[in-house]
Amino acid sequence: MKIEIWSDIMCPFCYIGKRRLEAALAGFEYADKVQIEWKSFLLNPDMPTDPGKSTVEYLSETKGWSLEQTHQIIQQVVEMAKAEGLHYKMDKTVVANAKNAHRLLQLAKSMGKGSEMKERLLKAYFKEGANIDDKSSLLEFAEEVGISVERAGQCLDSNEFMDQVEHDIAESRAIGVRGVPFFVLDRKYGISGAQASAVFEETLEKAWVDYVKENPVLNMAGLDAGAACDLDGDC
Repeated sequence: MKIEIWSDIMCPFCYIGKRRLEAALAGFEYADKVQIEWKSFLLNPDMPTDPGKSTVEYLSETKGWSLEQTHQIIQQVVEMAKAEGLHYKMDKTVVANAKNAHRLLQLAKSMGKGSEMKERLLKAYFKEGANIDDKSSLLEFAEEVGISVERAGQCLDSNEFMDQVEHDIAESRAIGVRGVPFFVLDRKYGISGAQASAVFEETLEKAWVDYVKENPVLNMAGLDAGAACDLDGDC
């Protein structure tokens, strides 16, 4: 069963939602039968990269909030993340365009390393204060998840995988995604936002029941059925 997740790297609730889904999957009996696919989503595709400006300053300027108000709002998010074991350093996050990071994520997906790259990029942005539009940093992250510097460099030095990024965004609009994170389970059930783990648990169970009904090659134990012949002589 596939879970597709539309998410942006600079969205604090996307990291929180990721952890809550992971908590739900940890207690899900058939978690090993679940495939996660990370989809690209850009909250601000035209954002200029500015390493000299913090996210706090950027939000204050763009939202019209005072710095004090911005700090208060961010602190609420920090506390929410802490409850999921995530220690955000929002005062160190860098204003950066995420397109190149998403292209690198698409490369990683094509190599079966999408989840590893997604985690590394989120960690870099929220916990390390890294510039996710900096080529040298992106190359380092790629190497850490098992992608050669040469291959990652080829991607970043071109416009490779931009079509896939744009396809994910177009697909999100087609199914009515207005914000992230947005989780789609088996193309039937949607979860909008970083809901409580209990919501993920309940939806996982519902989606799995439907999935098993529609996929007779799976028995109710969630195991792949081997090749067999039945009593009627059919194989």
